[in-house]
Amino acid sequence: MVAGAGIEISVKAHETGIADWERVIGTNLTGTFLTCREAIRLLLEHDLTGSLVCISSPSAIIGFGGGANSAYGSSKGGISALVRALAIDYAAAGIRVNGVIPGATATPLLDVVSTDADGPDGIAARAKRQIPLGRLARPEEIAEAADWLLGPQAGYVTGSHLHVDGGLTARGANDF
Repeated sequence: MVAGAGIEISVKAHETGIADWERVIGTNLTGTFLTCREAIRLLLEHDLTGSLVCISSPSAIIGFGGGANSAYGSSKGGISALVRALAIDYAAAGIRVNGVIPGATATPLLDVVSTDADGPDGIAARAKRQIPLGRLARPEEIAEAADWLLGPQAGYVTGSHLHVDGGLTARGANDF
């Protein structure tokens, strides 16, 4: 099972309304929890082993210099903590839980968080300058990482996060 739904708003904390905060936390963190909970219930009910992968974000680990990321970063940090907690709770049942931390990926989400202040190239261009590999991820690269974690070749991996971010988190703080 892969829990990968996510939304983002680009609003500073003091300007974030509770409805927007709850929408981001609800979709990203609570949605991931509920998806995992139901998958775990089914696996346990049928006495099956399995693998769950939750999609987190570099913002769970490093701050984005551009700011306006409190709701999204909090939700993704919660997902990373959830991965570790579930991995410990269900390892004895043969249920592995891991996270994927994708870097900036060529999807419409980058357009959503871009603003007029980002200029004509927007966040995608800034991200490319910050990522050591100098490019955005292709969606299939993220999917392949999740697929590896789901498969038997990752049978001894649980409670971990696979960084598929072009070196972004190895670099540290960034300004996009």
